[in-house]
Amino acid sequence: MKVLYNDGHVDECPAEEVTHVVRHSAAHIMAQAIKRLHPQAHFAYGPATDNGFYYDVDLGDAKISEDDLPAIEAEMKKIAKENLKFTTYELPRDEAVKLMEERGEKYKVEHIADLPGDARITFYQQGEYIDMCVGPHLTYTKALKAFKLTGVSGAYWKADKNNKMLTRVNGTAFATKDELDHHLKMLEEAERRDHRKIGREMELFMTNDAGPGFPFWLPNGMVVRNSLMQYWHEMQAAYGYDEVQTPIILSRKLWETSGHWEHYKDNMYTTQIDEEDYAIKPMNCPGACLIYQSKPRSYRDLPLKLAEAGLDHRHELKGALHGLFRVREFTQDDAHLFIRPDQITEQVTDTAHLITAYYAQFGFPYRVELSTRPDDSMGSDEDWERAEQGLRDALDSMGLDYTVNEGDGAFYGPKIDFHLEDCLGRTWQCGTIQLDFQLPHNFELEYTDVDGSKKQPIMIHRAGFGSFERFIGMLTEQYAGKFPTWLSPCQVKVLPVSEKTRAYSHAVADELRAAGVRVKVDDRDEKIGYKIREARSIDRVPYMLILGEKEVEANNISVRDRTNETHQMALDDFVSQVGAEISERR
Repeated sequence: MKVLYNDGHVDECPAEEVTHVVRHSAAHIMAQAIKRLHPQAHFAYGPATDNGFYYDVDLGDAKISEDDLPAIEAEMKKIAKENLKFTTYELPRDEAVKLMEERGEKYKVEHIADLPGDARITFYQQGEYIDMCVGPHLTYTKALKAFKLTGVSGAYWKADKNNKMLTRVNGTAFATKDELDHHLKMLEEAERRDHRKIGREMELFMTNDAGPGFPFWLPNGMVVRNSLMQYWHEMQAAYGYDEVQTPIILSRKLWETSGHWEHYKDNMYTTQIDEEDYAIKPMNCPGACLIYQSKPRSYRDLPLKLAEAGLDHRHELKGALHGLFRVREFTQDDAHLFIRPDQITEQVTDTAHLITAYYAQFGFPYRVELSTRPDDSMGSDEDWERAEQGLRDALDSMGLDYTVNEGDGAFYGPKIDFHLEDCLGRTWQCGTIQLDFQLPHNFELEYTDVDGSKKQPIMIHRAGFGSFERFIGMLTEQYAGKFPTWLSPCQVKVLPVSEKTRAYSHAVADELRAAGVRVKVDDRDEKIGYKIREARSIDRVPYMLILGEKEVEANNISVRDRTNETHQMALDDFVSQVGAEISERR
């Protein structure tokens, strides 16, 4: 595919960049279509993204809704058929400002003011539409053959809640129709698996305007959450962690010491107690530092491995809230390790083994990224070299493939991030291992070394799930609500065929319950087909026991699993089978 670069030359587009160029061009063509339909529109940002493209638009008093998308798509197709040529040119700053002012593009004028003084300011034009852009773009609009507008949302100008709320029109585009069709099928599958939809159907959790972003866990959701939490407790014990719990509300002075008050206070909930400022914790690490600080430590005490399922609160913008994925209250599966410098490789390796064991349990493929020293780092060159080499040695010793993200470490130390891939090909950054020199320095943490000297420990921040909320949301979508038996809210549903088999059904349920199986009896006066469909599609239970007079007479059970195959079995055999499946977390 030939593309137009902003220096005016046309060249073949590298294969890995084709989709980006198509989407970027689609954003311009969409903006042109919107301008034709809404001449009063002013445009802000309109980039290509990993999943498509969008444009943020100021429509004045008008509005665009989902119902308007077909009309915009139709106008885009018309523009494509017009086969308008893309042209590009560069203007000096004052001429660029004048052009945008003449066209009423106030957001572009403001954007120009934010550019460095030596920035090149280039424009692309197709037909009557002109946009400030660095490109590259298609050579003609006819090359846009496969696109779809996917939704409308709100977005603040420059992502600042103090600025005007604009209308964000979202879409996606591909080089071929086959690619688009595949993507749209994946979107349909994603909608079918949406954890918010499944959460309502299975009664896992709810939200309420009384507390936006604060999930309400319902009984079925608490079963999933508690089952996952029990697994987490067992893994902490297996890997030698001591569990702690730190207060939810702590003094402003603590957050000033940690640095959060200066850098993060806009995302923190605050209150006053005894006329002093306090904050609800957005993270658990300062509390772990206080525990370390509570008594003298020796080199023999290290590593000190403190795990905490800490309840945290962060003020997220209301428009960014999304089910369990983006909330204001969450429980982080956190841990903080205090180590000596010579323990970096050993403890990072051990921590990485724990995190990868989580993902193996749930069948998530993942990729690993090592982020190195940024420009605004603190600490000595020697500390950073030792820390980065320790992380590399740990990854190499495990045989893990990883990419290096140069300069993207935290200012307080390098880190390893784990990116999970779900069944729809989406990636989620969940696990992280971060080395930290800053908090031990801020809190003046120390230990007595073998020679009697005082040394500063290194702190490892570690999370595997990221948060229980987000991970349960991911699991819900990964399994489409059909959780593994050990996680399922109801593991076995007993369905009596008629009134005559109700007593036997309850006796069977009692025996399963005594064996530690979560079981319910659906003895409603409904047809058996209806009960089966509801158990399969709404409750999504792993096993149904369909009990008729034949099963009563033979003193056995009829088992239907998720393959919809039915097996006649002795109850004792089924209890043993399900019990093993649950205890072994298959």
